[in-house]
Amino acid sequence: MNVIGDAWDWLTDGSNWTGSGGIWQRLTEHVLLTVGCLAIAAAIALPVALWLGHIGKGGALAVNISNIGRAVPTFAVLALLGLSPLGMGTASTVVALVLFAIPPVLTNAYVGMRGVDRDLVEASAGMGMSGSQTLWRVELPLALPLVVTGLRTSAVQVVATATLAALVAGGGLGRIVTAGFQLQDQGQVVAGAFLVAVLALVVEGVFTVLQKIVARTPRQGEGS
Repeated sequence: MNVIGDAWDWLTDGSNWTGSGGIWQRLTEHVLLTVGCLAIAAAIALPVALWLGHIGKGGALAVNISNIGRAVPTFAVLALLGLSPLGMGTASTVVALVLFAIPPVLTNAYVGMRGVDRDLVEASAGMGMSGSQTLWRVELPLALPLVVTGLRTSAVQVVATATLAALVAGGGLGRIVTAGFQLQDQGQVVAGAFLVAVLALVVEGVFTVLQKIVARTPRQGEGS
């Protein structure tokens, strides 16, 4: 209970929120890191997943290859990248988190594309749609809920894992946790972990709402 009280005192101390290394700065770093890594992962994984899901070839191999990254601990990847020419810092963190973020995005997008009713795809071709038109107008709208699910899973994982960035001199809320360890301030450690958990829940909530919105859109279109 004393640790929880110390964490509360640390969080309610206004001096911990402002200035260099304050909560607002670390929170901004964490959010920007998460958004940037998720955007890069989506830019890499989505085109591959959507195309392979559309043509129905090579998808299983791509998914299996991408999932290999899940078996490698992110900390190990960070440590190796820190010893590489990238060095310690943001670059190593971004590469590691992007590699970690790709599998959920790629897998869910591919599964969503392959889950589209083939009769609808054939009907669109019968109506004279080209392959690209079928992909964008038929398959992607119906696969969108699973695409968003992959983005949601990836985003929450990146928020949690980005805490490790502090171990290779990166920014983010992890710096609060590591500083707490260095100062032997358990209250600060718990406060930092609490902030990461709250941010993960907020991200989860945002994507859950977005998923519900896009899940309704195809049904509305089908009923029109």
